[in-house]
Amino acid sequence: MHTFGYRANAVLTFAVMVLALMCAATSFTDKFNTPSPSAHVQVLNINWFQKSIQGNDEVSFTLNITANLQSLFTWNTKQAFVFLAAEYETPKNVLNQVSLWDGIIGSKEHAKFSIHTTNKYRFSDQGSNLRGKDFNLTLYWHIMPKIGKMLEDKIVLTGFSLPKQYS
Repeated sequence: MHTFGYRANAVLTFAVMVLALMCAATSFTDKFNTPSPSAHVQVLNINWFQKSIQGNDEVSFTLNITANLQSLFTWNTKQAFVFLAAEYETPKNVLNQVSLWDGIIGSKEHAKFSIHTTNKYRFSDQGSNLRGKDFNLTLYWHIMPKIGKMLEDKIVLTGFSLPKQYS
């Protein structure tokens, strides 16, 4: 007859295999979710636009961010990290990206929101490249699942520009 150690090992191995299969099935079901998030961002006011002491352009906005990200949440979603970035081109760099606001959404109920805020992080350029510059505001999200691979995507909002003169 088998000893207690052999039997415990067999039960534990079987339990771990069942758990691994359940985790794989859980992660696989996320492939069938087709999210349809929506977002709208308004620049309500340019609070200040100036050249800093170091010679870099700096901007402060008042923003209205409205988003419905509820379709990103499935039964495998733990939380979502969301951030708004300003993206623009300069002669030196094809893509400049500056994070303006971010947040963590912990549940589907909080994934539909409207925020009236100033940019949380400084919008600064290394040089004097922002005057009269057209830029995009891009809402990025990273979905952290309970099991499986982290997913990410974005919505690009175009048609924003900065004034030609400092204020």
